[in-house]
Amino acid sequence: MHTIDAFEKDVELQKKFLKIFKKQKPLSEEDQRNTVFTGSGDSLASAMLAESFSNFRVKSMDPLDLLKNKSITKNKAVYFVSISGNTISNIRVAKQAKLAIAITSKPQSRLANSCSSSILLQSSNSDVFTAGSISFLETALTCISLVTSFAIPKNINIFKKAKSDAKHSRIGKRIFILGNMHTYPVAMYCAAKFYELLGYDAHFEKIEQFSHMELFSTKKDDTVIIFEEKNYHNSQLVQNLKNVGLNVIHPTLNSKNKISQIIYYTFYSQLLPLFEAKKQKKKDCHFVLAKKLRTVSDNMIY
Repeated sequence: MHTIDAFEKDVELQKKFLKIFKKQKPLSEEDQRNTVFTGSGDSLASAMLAESFSNFRVKSMDPLDLLKNKSITKNKAVYFVSISGNTISNIRVAKQAKLAIAITSKPQSRLANSCSSSILLQSSNSDVFTAGSISFLETALTCISLVTSFAIPKNINIFKKAKSDAKHSRIGKRIFILGNMHTYPVAMYCAAKFYELLGYDAHFEKIEQFSHMELFSTKKDDTVIIFEEKNYHNSQLVQNLKNVGLNVIHPTLNSKNKISQIIYYTFYSQLLPLFEAKKQKKKDCHFVLAKKLRTVSDNMIY
């Protein structure tokens, strides 16, 4: 199976997965204040969601920052988000943390063996090396469930709405994805899918900060995608950006429920680059074909 087909299959599997997802028991507010979540790539985005949904009681941090500043993990519980359980920076931090908990799909991995306990991820996938989709959804919801109680939405139309919106979105090869408190981590995840599937020039930023910084690097016909429900500020931003020739996409879900929004934007983040790849008749993800770059990545990660 080609890696684009495998990615599409995994994306579709998420609809069934949501029906069987098992939440964790939320940590007490006191415990949350003494907890750090960490990870790399998609996993860091999941850790960041734990931070935002906890109202910033827990912290999300880069594993290298924790490795270089041992005092941060002193007397703290550290949750390590890692699908493979083999990221060397995570393993090194786990060995120095007072209490280390792995969130991983590999119970026999080096990370799991370096931690005092593990939360095992159990979502099924196509079993083909491809870009992360269902694995991100599971780690994101798992991290969120550790800091707050929520119900999985029963609205089966979320995926259908994301699919329709993604199909009707027109993008260029230079993309800016914007988000705020709860959606900024998903904006980061969305950029990662554009890197992995297409090798596109994508950027992620907070909505406010974009107007102060990245805006000045934009060119006519660049695409700006806004991940946040509609409000007066965003409507002004959309109009002003269109006035200077930028292509603006503002996908929204008709729901105030933050979990529903996160799931919707996660689906949209996967489907938009997927449809672009299929439109270009690509059979394999860019990062799979970019073997020299992947060697550099592997050398640094593992």
